[in-house]
Amino acid sequence: QVQLVDSGGGLVQAGGSLRLSCAASGRTFSRLAMGWFRQAPGKEREFVAAISWSGGSTYYTDSVKGRFTISRDNAKNTVYLQMNSLKPEDTAVYYCAARTLVVSFTRTEYDYWGQGTQVTVSS
Repeated sequence: QVQLVDSGGGLVQAGGSLRLSCAASGRTFSRLAMGWFRQAPGKEREFVAAISWSGGSTYYTDSVKGRFTISRDNAKNTVYLQMNSLKPEDTAVYYCAARTLVVSFTRTEYDYWGQGTQVTVSS
């Protein structure tokens, strides 16, 4: 079992920045591929970013490339999502997710989820 705790959301003006964190416990963190997803009101949960177990490979959805950065600290069992140049359309609940070893862009392939953290970007 893996427990994930998301944090770092909040209210920010367009153009601002936030850093989300996801602390993991329960299994060897370094064997987990990690992802961030988001869900806006009335919409499906969508892929945002993912990082391999080693941190050597990162992946982003097109709408956040160049603005968001995913990273991990295996010594701290934590994955981060640095979000810069935020836009109102980034407003959503952000969830971190984990699965064993192999990165996926597909929500249903992740086994463990955080509780979510709200990000609101005002125009």
